Amino acid sequence: VMAPHWVSRWPWWLFRASPGWRQTACTLRAWVEPRRWPGSFQGAGVASPLARRGCSSTSSRLPAVVLTQERCAVQRLPFSTVSEEDLAAFECIIPGRVTTDPEELEAHNVDWLRTHRGCSKVLLRPRTSQEVSHILRHCYKRNLAVNPQGGNTGMVGGSVPVFDEIILSTALMNQVVSFNSVSGILVCQAGCVLEELSRYVEEQDFIMPLDLGAKGSCHIGGNVATNAGGLRFLRYGSLHGTVLGLEVVLANGTILNCLTSLRKDNTGYDLKQLFIGSEGTLGIITAVSILCPPKPKSVNVAFLGCPGFAEVLQTFSTSKGMLGEILSAFEFMDAECMQLVGRYLHLACPVQESPFYVLIETSGSDAGHDADKLGGFLEHLLGSGLVTDGTLATDQKKIKMLWALRERITEALSLDGCVYKYDLSLPVERLYDLVTTLRAHLGPCAKHVVGYGHLGDGNLHLNVTAEAFSTSLLAALEPHVYKWTVDQQGSVSAEHGVGFKKRDVLGFSKPPEALQLMCQLKTLLDPRGILNPYKTLPSRA
Repeated sequence: VMAPHWVSRWPWWLFRASPGWRQTACTLRAWVEPRRWPGSFQGAGVASPLARRGCSSTSSRLPAVVLTQERCAVQRLPFSTVSEEDLAAFECIIPGRVTTDPEELEAHNVDWLRTHRGCSKVLLRPRTSQEVSHILRHCYKRNLAVNPQGGNTGMVGGSVPVFDEIILSTALMNQVVSFNSVSGILVCQAGCVLEELSRYVEEQDFIMPLDLGAKGSCHIGGNVATNAGGLRFLRYGSLHGTVLGLEVVLANGTILNCLTSLRKDNTGYDLKQLFIGSEGTLGIITAVSILCPPKPKSVNVAFLGCPGFAEVLQTFSTSKGMLGEILSAFEFMDAECMQLVGRYLHLACPVQESPFYVLIETSGSDAGHDADKLGGFLEHLLGSGLVTDGTLATDQKKIKMLWALRERITEALSLDGCVYKYDLSLPVERLYDLVTTLRAHLGPCAKHVVGYGHLGDGNLHLNVTAEAFSTSLLAALEPHVYKWTVDQQGSVSAEHGVGFKKRDVLGFSKPPEALQLMCQLKTLLDPRGILNPYKTLPSRA
């Protein structure tokens, strides 16, 4: 039976300990620390003369990443190139923080998925909004393209250059400005790492309203710029609701200070909403005001095995009715995901092998109340046959172990070969149909076709792996995946954004009138198009 100190409030028969659980507890211990994603900022080096600058060769330890400009049909727009005079101007603005060393630029030119690679020769690292303003004022005057970059953890090629755009990193803009322990409102610079902010507010009995697998590297400014969703979306909603204010530097260097800390401000257009999800194409976010919820006093995580996706859906419906306000996350994954996590990361499954698994988190302010609700819920699931096995964690160490099984699926997939990733919004009842359809459609062309994601948000992460990149496999996937999605009234991007990868499939989710208005907004705020070019908007724009 389950060790009594784990869940003393539940009857012994509610969950038996799976044979592999003791092994899981040992195996997971070394893997629960949040991962530092490849491509995160590593520090500055010494600049070399412009004549010696060029595209660095890819590290010998990893396969070469083909330049995006060579792999894709894209032409460089008529931007200026960086001159010695430009470098001197930048050095005056941010002394000692202009980097031109090819080796150091390598990590900033390649996205962490290693599918997109630019050829920037200059990295700028401002510390203040005023420095960003001076840099953009110069770039606007000189018609120099700029690629804003946070932690470089994006999934769609939006955080790295396509050609030789100047990389403007927010890594040194990492200061907390203020935190109100009564209202829970945090004001900070855009380069603050999400995990560090989480630790900061947790010390004051609050939590960040979003949580991501890349929290150890991603920046809050990048989270806002991409309207990141993540693991707490079900409970706390999107950043469109939790972000109260922004400071943004526009393309011409104008500092737009909308950094309010007010919950209610009904005075005209809510301009901050334009920049949430704009991916750095309308302005560079330099500071954020965000509402942090109180830290829950009671957190529980159940990891359950389900015999089919119909039972997964029924479990979700039941959880909403029986857990109500304490339900904070509902994640699902299929059997192939769990097999890959076990094979490549050596994380043992804590329950009997099942076709599907769900991770349910509850959080509240009264441990006794939450325990009673969760106990009744789990007893109902077992009695109705919706789940075949399960395990429960109530202390932080074991909770992290269970979350690692879900959060590290992406890492396991990256070790399985070339990965084709799709982040889709679909009606919940059709969420997994695409996975089964695609397995039949692709047959032996694909190594694995897996599905997992945020069931509570209707967000499917569809991943297809192969031994190597294949144009024929890509042709079989696209536009098939996007057409299937739009036929179900879904969206081609749920939370990863558009970036470079999805800019030409926006038409599947947005009508021509919406695309036209988006282009008009871009022209209004960035008439020369210097901010993150080749991203977010269709190439024909």
